[in-house]
Amino acid sequence: MKKSCNIISRAAFGVVAAGALSLSSSLFAQEDASPGKTPAPDASAAPGASPPGSMAPVGQKPRVSKDKSKPAASPANGNAPGGKTDQQFLMKAAKGGMMEVHMGQMAEKQGQSADVKKIGARMVADHTKVNNELMALAQTKGVKLDTRHKMDKMDSANFDQMYLDQMVKDHEKDIAEFETEAKSGMDPEVKRFASKNLPTLKKHLEMVKAAQGKMKKG
Repeated sequence: MKKSCNIISRAAFGVVAAGALSLSSSLFAQEDASPGKTPAPDASAAPGASPPGSMAPVGQKPRVSKDKSKPAASPANGNAPGGKTDQQFLMKAAKGGMMEVHMGQMAEKQGQSADVKKIGARMVADHTKVNNELMALAQTKGVKLDTRHKMDKMDSANFDQMYLDQMVKDHEKDIAEFETEAKSGMDPEVKRFASKNLPTLKKHLEMVKAAQGKMKKG
């Protein structure tokens, strides 16, 4: 009989203890969920990481996503269509072309050989045509051209040789500038002008060098 009572007493004590533990857990849960209470950090979260939806830790600035994409750089004025590079080419070509016309006129009058007179006339005709095309192109681009230039004085007694030497020097320079513009210019119309007139300049150089060779042999 005593043994049965002991068993019943132990069973009743276990039920009471289990109820007490359940009540304690409920109270703790309510306390944790009470307003203003900061929940305990998740042990599985990475060290230093802020809880979801929280602000950055004290003393640290919030992370802002940066858009690394940058707008395309605008070309510099010197390389833009109609920019300084193309304008400078037009200005140099205008001065050089007008000088070729005036020196050609001199060769027609002061030349001693038929070859020099012929070359002078060819220079006047071709460069006048190129100059007119250049002027029209520059006007569409709003570029004001200054065709004033200086010419070296030539000895009338040795005019032919001096003229031919000057033509070789000038045309080699002109060809180099026209080739550079035709390859590297930014304005399509100015590039076409340079490319179109390159053969004329090269033909002039061939004529002048042929006359030089003939003069040396003579």
